[in-house]
Amino acid sequence: MERTAFAIIGLGKMGKNLALNALDKGFEVVGINRSSLPEELEGKDIAHLKDKSKITDYLQRTRIVFLYLPAGPVVDTVIEDLSQVLEPGDVIVDGGNSYWGDSLRRAEFLKARGILFSDCGTSGGVRGARYGASFMFGGEQEVADIIMPILKRLAVPEGVVHTGPSGSGHFVKLVHNGIEFGMMQAIGEGVDLLENFRHKLNLPSILHAWNHGSVIRSWLIELLEEQLSEQKGMEGIPGYIEDTGEVNWLVDDAMRMEVPVPVISQSVMQLFISRDKNKTWAKAIAMMRHGFGQHPFGPNEGIKRGRGKDRISPYPGKS
Repeated sequence: MERTAFAIIGLGKMGKNLALNALDKGFEVVGINRSSLPEELEGKDIAHLKDKSKITDYLQRTRIVFLYLPAGPVVDTVIEDLSQVLEPGDVIVDGGNSYWGDSLRRAEFLKARGILFSDCGTSGGVRGARYGASFMFGGEQEVADIIMPILKRLAVPEGVVHTGPSGSGHFVKLVHNGIEFGMMQAIGEGVDLLENFRHKLNLPSILHAWNHGSVIRSWLIELLEEQLSEQKGMEGIPGYIEDTGEVNWLVDDAMRMEVPVPVISQSVMQLFISRDKNKTWAKAIAMMRHGFGQHPFGPNEGIKRGRGKDRISPYPGKS
């Protein structure tokens, strides 16, 4: 029997938008967080709890609880608390960006207590959570049979995949995030080239055309076009790029698996470079270059004018 009610613990950006999505689809939703109900959910037909122990008063078996929490110890704490409240056959779905190795451990912990577990990677950002996400979830077939109908209604068409046993959902999402980093890096570098062309180019128009029929059309290109309009260009955007660190796990996994991921690895390195406001690495290189070749510190017009001018190009018409 398809379940029409479930709980969401963690009503942040993803959790609250998934709750709104579910309410639109006719689900009964119990929202659980320690703070007040988000403004977007005020006045909606949602049961708001601050105490997880009350969850059994609002949901009948089989109970399904989605977690949209930051990766790390808080997930373990919540799972430990829920294991004292839920009953055998109930389901916990971790929809956050937890590490897949942690998901394996949590699945075993809950299995010993008869509680089913699924590690469910959620993609599409806050817009996807609100209007239709992409889900890649791991877990045994028993849990898949329970949560698949719910996920299909919350997803875009064809946007759900049961990836395999426990751990596989978060591993697939981790690889997804690594690919995302590589794609964003390539797009960013391409935009940098466009901006440095000898003539001023209309970047929004180019992105708009690229996203209609070109090989590289994508949601990322669409988002960049939107942001250029919304932010009125790039001038006010700081170059510092923040991230939550999950792709670092993937690079570490790749090294252990002896699988080369040079593009994904370099995209992570480029994020680190963006954060070095003092450019200590650049200062060190400049000092070494000055030491061995008396290369000047800082810009030098003479060197700039002669940069590469004595190079003979092997390509006709190039210099």
